[in-house]
Amino acid sequence: MGKSFRRSYKFAVKTSLYVTIFMTLISAVFLIVNDTYSEAALLIYAICCFLFSFLVIQYRVEFFIYKKIKKIYENVSMLNASSLKPDHVTTDMATLSQEVQKFAEGKKLEIEALKVRDSYRKEFMGNISHELKTPLFTVQGYIETLLDGAMNDKKVRQQYLERAAKGVERLVYIVRDLDMITKLETGDLRLKQEAFDIVELIQNVFDLLEMKAAKKNISLVFETPYAPLMVKADKERIQQVVTNLLVNSIKYGKKDGTTEVSIQEHSKKKIIIKVSDNGEGIQKEHIPRLFERFYRVDKSGSRKEGGSGLGLAIVKHLLEAHKERIFVTSTFGMGSEFSFTLKKAKKTAVVTDKSGVV
Repeated sequence: MGKSFRRSYKFAVKTSLYVTIFMTLISAVFLIVNDTYSEAALLIYAICCFLFSFLVIQYRVEFFIYKKIKKIYENVSMLNASSLKPDHVTTDMATLSQEVQKFAEGKKLEIEALKVRDSYRKEFMGNISHELKTPLFTVQGYIETLLDGAMNDKKVRQQYLERAAKGVERLVYIVRDLDMITKLETGDLRLKQEAFDIVELIQNVFDLLEMKAAKKNISLVFETPYAPLMVKADKERIQQVVTNLLVNSIKYGKKDGTTEVSIQEHSKKKIIIKVSDNGEGIQKEHIPRLFERFYRVDKSGSRKEGGSGLGLAIVKHLLEAHKERIFVTSTFGMGSEFSFTLKKAKKTAVVTDKSGVV
């Protein structure tokens, strides 16, 4: 039966001893009264009484405790059912208490995790509702105004239709980004791996965003001139990563500021690309949640900077699809730096265009 019955043995032995002493004393008195007293017979009687009492009490204790424990196990169905077998059931209350406590702690952690997920779900639904209802109500308002008679004025009609078209375009933008994230998460979006020059790609993105940056007089520059550097990845998706990071930098960068891109060796097989600015920066408590869908540092209702709120979430998923990592460092009020790794297409070193590629 093992050590698990140690406590029930102790109980059975003590109880049997008490019963044996009591019954032996009564028997001794009875033998003395009848003048048939015999120490040998009394001793044999005491031993038999003790053994019989011990076996009966031990069996009943085991059976009683087993029934109680089985009921507990049935109520707490997550416990290991194999420990209910009669041949090795534990009647040790300390062992059972530890097992139930372990189960309770596991359930507590599970409940806390579910609460966090529920909170995230509610926040996500609130955010997506806010993002969608703004352009929806805008489109609805302009169309209803036109239907109420404004369409008869050609100038107003043209203006309102253009504004409604912008609202629809924003809706399409949000839905498209959500669809891309869903495909990335489910593995439906296939990457086309190829070798390309990352320096050239970044320069092309600079050119595309030049006018956007000029509105805030932000300079888009390399830390230093770089020679061509070949990497292996999905060129279109990496261009989207660089574009989203630069757009984010321009969006939250300060006027007359600078967004700088640097390329450094990360390991023998990888490089790291850093996008840094001297903008408003990010408070420390917001950094862990930056890559959540629709998460915004600015909790106000303002959407003056536009965007779907999915840019950084897309960046994270695209890089994870490449099995790469993204890092964030920021000092509030001084600026931020987003950096990500990429695999080299061949064994080259990061050098300036003055030195050439080795």
